[in-house]
Amino acid sequence: MSNAHHHSDTVPLHASSQSDIDEIEDLIFASVQAGPATVRPAPPVSPPRAQIPAFPSTFSPSYIPTPPPIASSQKPMPVPAVPPPPPLPVSSAGSGIQNDISAGGFGSAPNTLTEPVWDTVKRDLLRIVSNLKLVVFPNPFRDDPGKALRDWDLWGPFFFIVFLGLVLSWSASVKKSEVFAVAFAVLAAGAVILTLNVLLLGGHIIFFQSLSLLGYCLFPLDVGALICLMKDNVVLKVIVVSVTLAWSSWAAYPFMSSAVNPRRKALALYPLFLMYVSVGFLIIAID
Repeated sequence: MSNAHHHSDTVPLHASSQSDIDEIEDLIFASVQAGPATVRPAPPVSPPRAQIPAFPSTFSPSYIPTPPPIASSQKPMPVPAVPPPPPLPVSSAGSGIQNDISAGGFGSAPNTLTEPVWDTVKRDLLRIVSNLKLVVFPNPFRDDPGKALRDWDLWGPFFFIVFLGLVLSWSASVKKSEVFAVAFAVLAAGAVILTLNVLLLGGHIIFFQSLSLLGYCLFPLDVGALICLMKDNVVLKVIVVSVTLAWSSWAAYPFMSSAVNPRRKALALYPLFLMYVSVGFLIIAID
């Protein structure tokens, strides 16, 4: 019964499949009878290939045009020699040129921290004398106030204010310290108030530049006060003060008038003239 069931489960192979199986068995039997197969030796290692550089150091001669041959009769053109530049002069003139370049705005500014004290004092004195000439004495720059006091300073005005206060205190017989204090306060506060007045009127001027200008314009009054100190005469004092007052007003007029609108010129000049008149009255009145 079991044998009948086993034969009924198996399926007979096709004739072509049976022939393939028989062929595979014949090949296996033949290889076993022939013995172990010989292993072929490994092929030799091939030599490394030459690498092509990414940036060749030499060019192909086919791309370089060959220069034409030079005939024996032709001579190469001589190249003219360039003369060397002349050496820079090492003298005081060279240092002066460097100072001019630095002052004109080209190059580095001179180092004033390590210079001698006398050089600093001499430079400041020369600046004071130059500004005094531009403001008080006739010169072509009076028509252009911007050029006249471009290099303004406050040492000159401070000196003229202190000098006028000292002269007035020396002229007084009593309370010399009070006279100096009043004169110094009137001049310093007056210069500040006049500058603020010009700025409030819409004037185009720098605050400290205006202070410098008003201080330099006191130089004629300083000269008048010194003359009145040496000559104690009321008539002479009136004449000297009148001349120096007109001189100071003439010196300050072009600068203050050009800084404001022409319609507001009187509003800027009247306080200035009033301060100079007050200083002149102090010079005459102090005995």
